[in-house]
Amino acid sequence: MAEEKRQKKWKLILNVFTLLALVILIYAVRDQILNTISRLGEVNAWPLALMLPAQYLNYYSYSNMYKNLFVILNEKVSFKFMFRVNSELNFVNNVFPSGGVSGFSYFGIRMRGVGITSGKATLVQMMRFILIFISFQVLLFSGLLVLALNGSVNNLVILIAGSLATLLLVGTVGTAFIVGSQKRINSFFTYITRTVNKLINIIRPKHPETIDIKRVEKLFTELHENYLVFKKKPGLLKKPLMYALLANTAEIITIYVVYIAFGQWVNPGAVIIAYAIANFAGLISVLPGGIGVYEALMTAVLASAGVPAGVSLPVTVMYRILNMTIQLPPGYVLYHKAVQDNDIKI
Repeated sequence: MAEEKRQKKWKLILNVFTLLALVILIYAVRDQILNTISRLGEVNAWPLALMLPAQYLNYYSYSNMYKNLFVILNEKVSFKFMFRVNSELNFVNNVFPSGGVSGFSYFGIRMRGVGITSGKATLVQMMRFILIFISFQVLLFSGLLVLALNGSVNNLVILIAGSLATLLLVGTVGTAFIVGSQKRINSFFTYITRTVNKLINIIRPKHPETIDIKRVEKLFTELHENYLVFKKKPGLLKKPLMYALLANTAEIITIYVVYIAFGQWVNPGAVIIAYAIANFAGLISVLPGGIGVYEALMTAVLASAGVPAGVSLPVTVMYRILNMTIQLPPGYVLYHKAVQDNDIKI
């Protein structure tokens, strides 16, 4: 009886918090929404219809990437289930302002509901980001090549793309270095956990250890052990990497069809580089959906590649709003259903 009351209370709090976050997000982009609606009459609607199959391709790719990563860890999950969870993840990452941390936490909780341990879920989510980062580098090189062939590449674009590629490489190697040793991973994350506990303790002085350090050590010991499985079978990562590249390509197509709808056939290389940089910044932004940061970076990078801000800004804004319109409603419905059906195990 007590457990049932606790579950009902938790559901109510989660639903209220989610709705509040959604309202804040809509309020934050209200001007962009109104601007997008007012400019719909200026664009050709037919190219915009291509956003739907492009987004399906994106979801299809991510779902298959997750499915194949779990197969390497001897866990079987259906494509349909991962497609649903990916939709929920898009909603969580767009609505909750945490720079991607909410998605990590939600994914672990969601997978626990189907019997997959937190260690495996965390590793698969980490591998997802690593593969996306690697595919970013492929896209950056391709974008620079297309710009160079068109004679549009300049030193600033080369500097930006080169800096991001270096940062992604260092981050990927650094993550592999830490996770590759049980001693290093335990030391690193124990230090992080203690630091976070100290910060929380300032607000909650009666709770010196809000996050259980022993539980964290157990989680990352399992994370290290599962990482060794990937390390022993690097060839099996080819297919997930292919899906990561396909997912990013689908998103670039989604952006490009909005340019076509505006009657602008810009250099694809500029769009590729701007997309890679804006998405990376969006991952580390604490604002919901990377609002403001994403649009500003996309416009700035495209301007440096020769696309006028008067063209790139309205396209970027319309892409963002229409993309959220496609993603958020089904994501919220599935997320809400998961909460109501007790599919999320805390």
